[in-house]
Amino acid sequence: MDGTLLDSEKLWDMALRELAGQYGRELTDAVRHALIGASGPNAFRILFDGLGIEHTLEAVEEAAEWMEARVTELFQGPVPWRPGARETLDLVRAAGVPMALVTNTKRSLAEYGLDTIGREYFGATVCADEVPHGKPAPDVYLRAAELLGVVPGHAVAIEDSPTGSIAAQAAGCALLVVPCEVPVPDAPGRTFRDSLVGLELTHLEDLVRVHANS
Repeated sequence: MDGTLLDSEKLWDMALRELAGQYGRELTDAVRHALIGASGPNAFRILFDGLGIEHTLEAVEEAAEWMEARVTELFQGPVPWRPGARETLDLVRAAGVPMALVTNTKRSLAEYGLDTIGREYFGATVCADEVPHGKPAPDVYLRAAELLGVVPGHAVAIEDSPTGSIAAQAAGCALLVVPCEVPVPDAPGRTFRDSLVGLELTHLEDLVRVHANS
């Protein structure tokens, strides 16, 4: 969702920098980039370590409550789409190909993103707080494949972050990477595009075919 379909990482960036300011700290770009794609528990560990704040249960609960309230405010209005994302969803839906949205964003916040995207595109949506482990673990992708009734190896995952790419490949999916805020390292099994603009069904079919033969 964030950074792949919606240009919403900037909203998270704003909230995270404001949260750092609450502690009298400044969020460095290195810490911010490490947070992209991270799940809630991992994200707060990375954040607190980067800010030099003691990682206690009470501190995490307080920060999580503040972040949810602030991000909810920021998500109230329409969130900009990533280039080509809406057209890609329309293309795949018109072809009758089942789609799932998987995200490390918790359900209560993901619903605001779905208000912009449209729930009708997806046969399933899976959030990190609905599986044992968020990305980079493969759980969200495995659960999505289960709900759609498809084999992960016959599916294409579209990701924008290193964390999400690891999760998709761990689940056994073919992977298309469209980086957003941070570079994603090249690695075997990863196909890259600058954007989703101009993506065709044949590109997705080729990804599955190559993946099946790899």
